[in-house]
Amino acid sequence: MATSLHPVFRKGATALITGAASGIGLATAKLCYSQRMNLILLDNNKDNLSKLSTEFPSGSDATTSTFEIDVSKLQDWDRVQRDVLALHPGGVDLLMLNAGNSFKPAAGKTTWQDPEYFQKTFAVNTFGYTNGIAAFIDDVTSNKIDPRAIILTGSKQGITNPPGNPAYNASKSAVKTIAEHLSFDLHASNPNISVHLLVPGWTYTGLTKGSSSSKPDGAWTSEEVVNFMSAKMAAGQFYILCPDNDVTEDLDKRRITWGYGDIIHGRPPLSRWRGDWKEKAAEGIAGLQIPPQ
Repeated sequence: MATSLHPVFRKGATALITGAASGIGLATAKLCYSQRMNLILLDNNKDNLSKLSTEFPSGSDATTSTFEIDVSKLQDWDRVQRDVLALHPGGVDLLMLNAGNSFKPAAGKTTWQDPEYFQKTFAVNTFGYTNGIAAFIDDVTSNKIDPRAIILTGSKQGITNPPGNPAYNASKSAVKTIAEHLSFDLHASNPNISVHLLVPGWTYTGLTKGSSSSKPDGAWTSEEVVNFMSAKMAAGQFYILCPDNDVTEDLDKRRITWGYGDIIHGRPPLSRWRGDWKEKAAEGIAGLQIPPQ
């Protein structure tokens, strides 16, 4: 675990985490539990969720509560909100909205022929976040003194926008925008609340592993992502752009700079992946000068 932690990770504070039964959500729950925080763990996987009370048993100084939820459904959020406020009237100190999914178009259809592919993706990956914010924003902002934090899990695909899965990319691009506006609004009204956009690199999780039975050398573990995240939170970073074992922070910044340069320099969209631009893009990315942070 990181040696320096954001002050929200403290004994007696309360953390609510969606997508908590696996991957990055589970790794974050482990960090919170190590600091003796109260845990409110939400997931749609009933079997995995049932194991969390055993992995994180309640004690005299911290409690663990689990809730099965479909984050796309407002009625599920209403139910969870009522139960959580009854259990923790002092409020939620750490709100981590992390649940996500990657849907595919129906068999025989392209991404542009299946509107349900877009609807299902946005229902979970975007509205699952705005639903969670709406359910708990009053609870989180009611305290204007103690350090609190909100983490939204985005994706590099929502920034660099690689071809192949436009609904996922668009849903995560929306999360980036939502996080930026939330940070801007709370900066004035609740300076005790920090907002963070977590942007994992290649991470070996249930969502990304596919048919792989073991972690590829290039991928990070969820624990590595959370260690990196907690260090950046302690440093006051909003954009937490995680590297992995294949891609450095510097290369990520070069790729992002090139991608936004398509707009500035009048290049065709997604030039980095176009056959007629691929070689020029590779040379351009290599030659960019990125100032150290």
